[in-house]
Amino acid sequence: MNRIDLLDYAHSKPAFDIPTCLFQDGHHAIYWLGIEQDTAFRCNVYLIEDGGEGYLVDPGGRPGFSQIKRRVEQIMPTGRIKGMVLCHQDPDVAASMVDWLDLHPDIKVYSSTRTHALLPHYGKPKYPAVDIVEKPVLEFSSGARLRFIEAPFLHFPGAFASYDTASGFLFSGDIWAAVGMDWTLVSDDFNTLSFKMEMFHTDYMAGNKASRGFTRKLREVDIMAILPQHGSIIPRAHVAEAIDYLNDLPCGLDLLYLSGQ
Repeated sequence: MNRIDLLDYAHSKPAFDIPTCLFQDGHHAIYWLGIEQDTAFRCNVYLIEDGGEGYLVDPGGRPGFSQIKRRVEQIMPTGRIKGMVLCHQDPDVAASMVDWLDLHPDIKVYSSTRTHALLPHYGKPKYPAVDIVEKPVLEFSSGARLRFIEAPFLHFPGAFASYDTASGFLFSGDIWAAVGMDWTLVSDDFNTLSFKMEMFHTDYMAGNKASRGFTRKLREVDIMAILPQHGSIIPRAHVAEAIDYLNDLPCGLDLLYLSGQ
């Protein structure tokens, strides 16, 4: 195993012209690919490499496609991309799927039933769709697995997170997302990060009943890091704090209807 201390990325921004390796063990690796944006709503795109094959996790919007494609090509030919995991259908997460399918129409798209109902509106009415509810585990050639964990109403009815068994990384989509201009790839200050998360979560997440229900599903999951689609990665040292934060968070309807009416 190539030991990578995620906290090494906590005090500086990563290089924006090359992929950033977050985990590597034999034939299994995970990379952060971007996207380079001078914005508070920064998007993260991840690549899982296994046995020379690639799986994009939340490939991002169309404006960032060329950059992500260049970074993938620094790791492998694009023809080795076998799948895309889309935690929901929002354009910042999913719109570039059409560009990838233009390159390679046989790329499988892993998502929920509700998401698959909306993805054709990007202009690809037919594509190789895999329903993560029917097939909740993706097994890689190395034997490692990507386990899909449903997270309804966080913030979409068909939302889900993806747990990589080899690394212990939880790809959380918009859950634990943070917004802010002062950004590092990995956070080592959860108090500061939670303030940036709150600006997002109180508006986007449906309510504490949904967030608490999701955290119950994580009790037996050994999480080494949380990799959200926006903001900073949460390393092992702060995973328990992050779960407690989400478990106790009043958000959405809890705040909108404080009077109970």
